[in-house]
Parts: sequence; C-alpha cells; structure tokens
Amino acid sequence: MPTIPDAVPSQGADREKQVRTIFSDIAPRYDLLNHVLSMNVDRAWRRRAVDTLGWTDRPGGTYLDACAGTFDLGLELARRGAFQGRIVASDFARPMLVAGRDKLEGAAVAPVCGDTLRLPFPDASFDGATVGFGVRNLSDLDAGFREFHRVLKPGARLVVLEFTVPPNPVVRAGYMLYFTRILPVVGRIVSGHPWAYTYLPESVKEFPGPDELAAKLESAGFAESGYALVTFGIAAIHWARKEGPRGPGS
Repeated sequence: MPTIPDAVPSQGADREKQVRTIFSDIAPRYDLLNHVLSMNVDRAWRRRAVDTLGWTDRPGGTYLDACAGTFDLGLELARRGAFQGRIVASDFARPMLVAGRDKLEGAAVAPVCGDTLRLPFPDASFDGATVGFGVRNLSDLDAGFREFHRVLKPGARLVVLEFTVPPNPVVRAGYMLYFTRILPVVGRIVSGHPWAYTYLPESVKEFPGPDELAAKLESAGFAESGYALVTFGIAAIHWARKEGPRGPGS
C-alpha cells in the first residue's frame, strides 16, 4: 500500500519528504497520466524545450536532466539525430527512475538517484541542463537554481519547462476549472493516490509567475534569462545562461 502523508506538502524538509513520497507512489502510472491529462501536448513542449537548449553548439557534450522522472525530456535530446553526447538524468525519487528504465534501450542516458538541491556532481560539469516540471516541487527554489549554476560550465544554458497560470482571464478560468475539478478526479482514479493530483494544481497556483522566476534565475547568477509562454500560457519555457564565455571543448 502507498504511504499517504496527512496533508498537501507545505515547505522546507516536510515538503521535500512528501514530494518524494508522492512521486514514488505514482511512478507506475506517471507516464500514462502525463500524456492523458495533457492530451499529449506535453510532447510538443519537450521538443521545444530541447530546441531552446542550444545543444547543437556542443553535440558531443555532457548534459544534465534534473528531476528527470521517467526520462521523457532526456530522451527527447538523446534521440536527436545529430546528438553525439551523453545525458545524466537525476531524480531523488528512485521509483521514478525504475519505472522509466525500460524506455532507455541503449540511449545515451545515465540514471542517477540524486537530489537537485544537493547535486552529486563537481562544479562546471555540464554543457547544458534541463528540468521539466520539477522546479515547482523543490523545497528551496533559490538553492536549486544555485546548484544548477554551480554544475554548469561557463556559457552553458539552463532550460526550465514548467506549468504556469495563463495570463488571459478567459483561458485562465477554463484552465483552473480543469486543473482543480477534473484533473484531481481522473488522477485519483488512475493513480490510486488520494491527493497527489490535488497537490499539482495547488503547487502551480503558489509557484512564482514567469517574471518572478526569471528574476530568481538572475539572482542565482545567471545571465540572459528569458521565457516563452506555450499553449495559451498554461506552461512556460525559461532559459538562462551561466555567465562567461565557453572555452575550447567546454
């Protein structure tokens, strides 16, 4: 039986523990629910996020996919025809990595069970980094961005794909109706978890908007940050570059 916490995650250590529990519990049905509940539009978002990474400048580089889940975002990069590098896919919920391992099938993706707030990698290890629908779950967002900054090489880019609240009031009303009424019911039936998919809309509502998120990236030391809203503003693709020029082979 799944271990069910008593309440929707709050902040700090309690949030970290409960978020790990949620994603461990729903791992077996995570892919199915992602694609059904997003009506497969999440695939297009991932393609665009990878396009934003600038990996073609370093097709043989080493890239980080943090909060990797079942590897969808990392595999989107690994399967690009010109990609010749390596992807390190980290997640602190080991059952998510286990649930996605059959999808790897020889892809250049190396799973690592690691916490984004304490990434187990040396400074300046990666030629780029992505995170899809993960930073919203961090118990300390600023610390997470500082960790990304630490492990990236100078000139490397971070791309963040995340849900947001649509700016258009009509779209926002329909979105919130779906998010708060329909998604929790379907998620509860399919996943068997009583409140994991109630946590999702609550976490989106409390998450910083795109402008505030861009400011946090800059506060963590990143330069040239920006974002693009996708699908009527229900998600945003953020990008930022670690300051400094890329050296030869970096």
